[in-house]
Amino acid sequence: MRIARKYGISGVVVAAVMIVIAVIAVAAYDVSTVSPSTTTSTSTLVTTSRLVTTETTTTTSTSVVLAPLISYSADAYATEATALLAGFSATTGTPVAPVVSGGANADASSIAAGAPDDVFISVSLSATAPSHLGSLSSNWAIGIASDQMVLAYSNATLTDSAASAIVKDGQAAASSNATSAWNTFYTSLTSGSVKVGVSSPVADPAGLRAWLVLEAAGYLYSGGNQQTYASSLLGSGSNVTASSAANLVAPLQSGQIQFLFIYKSAAITDGLGYLSLDTHVNLSDPSLASFYSQFSYTDAAGRTTGAPIVIVVTVPLSSVNTAEALEFVQYVVKNMSSLSSYGLVVPHTALLYSSVTAPQTLPQPIQLMLSQGLLVQAGPI
Repeated sequence: MRIARKYGISGVVVAAVMIVIAVIAVAAYDVSTVSPSTTTSTSTLVTTSRLVTTETTTTTSTSVVLAPLISYSADAYATEATALLAGFSATTGTPVAPVVSGGANADASSIAAGAPDDVFISVSLSATAPSHLGSLSSNWAIGIASDQMVLAYSNATLTDSAASAIVKDGQAAASSNATSAWNTFYTSLTSGSVKVGVSSPVADPAGLRAWLVLEAAGYLYSGGNQQTYASSLLGSGSNVTASSAANLVAPLQSGQIQFLFIYKSAAITDGLGYLSLDTHVNLSDPSLASFYSQFSYTDAAGRTTGAPIVIVVTVPLSSVNTAEALEFVQYVVKNMSSLSSYGLVVPHTALLYSSVTAPQTLPQPIQLMLSQGLLVQAGPI
C-alpha cells in the first residue's frame, strides 16, 4: 500500500488511532447538544383552574399540588367549619384554606361581588338564595343543624347591680315560664338601665333575629303588642351594635355592655353565661315555623320574616374547585353528628332546601345522597 510504503506500518497504526479519537470527540459533542449531562433540573409550573403540575426535565417523577378549598362561614360557626374542613382534609388529602368568616349576609355580599369561594356555610337560608347571592346562587342548600337565640352575659355583667338583677329575673322567668315574669324581665332589659348588644341586622342575621325575638316576646308577654320591648330598647338608646355578634363578645367580657343577643352555640364556644329563652321566642323549633313567620324585620334589603334557625351549606356557582366542594358537602352530611358537641341540634336526616325546578338538574352527588336517603326534601330555598 502507498501509505505503508511512505510511512511504514507504525504510521498506519498512529493514523488509525487519531481517526478513532476524532470520531469519539464528534459523537460526544453531538450527544451533549441533544441531552446535556447535568445535575441541574428545570421546572415548569402549569396552572389550571384546579391544580398546579410541576414537571422536572431530568427525572420521570411528576407531583400534583391541589389548589386549596376556599370557604366562607358565618362567624358564629367558624370554629365548627374549621373542624369540619380539617377532618375533610385529613380524610381526603384535599388542602383547605383558612375559613373566611363574617356575618352571613355580609359573606353573601362578598361572594356575589366576586370574592373567590368554593363552599358557603350560612346560618341564614336566605343568604344562600338569589336575593343575596344573585346569579351565583346554586338554588340549593343543605341544612345540617339548628340553633337558638339566647341572651349572653359575662362575669363583668354580674358585678353590675342592675344587670345582676336582670339575670335573676331571667332565670326566674325561665323557671316558671309565667307571662308576668317574662314581662318583668324584658321590661327591665330594655329600660335603658343596661347596655344590650345587637349586631347589625343588615350584615348579621343574629342581629335581625334579636329584633324578631323582641317582637315575639312583646306579642306573648305584653298584651299582643309586638313593638313594646323593641321600641323601648330603641327609645332608651341602650342597644349597642357592631358588624357581627362575634365583634361584641369582647365588649361584653370587658363590661362595656352587659348583655348580648347571640346564638347558643356561640355563647358556649366563647365561654359565656347565657339566659335561655322560651321556644316560642328563641327561633329554635321547626314545628313553630308558622308562629315565627308572624314577625318580620324590614330594612333596605327588604322584608325578612321569622323562621327557625338552620345552619346550611351550599356550593356557589362561582366555585372553581366544584368537585372537591361537593365532596366536602358529602363529608359534612355524613359527619354532621359531630356538631352536637358544640351545642347544636343535629337533625336525624340532613335537610335539602331546593328551588331547582327539576331534581335531575341538581349536582350528581346531591342526587345520589337524596336517593340514598341521606337527605330529605325540606322545601324551597
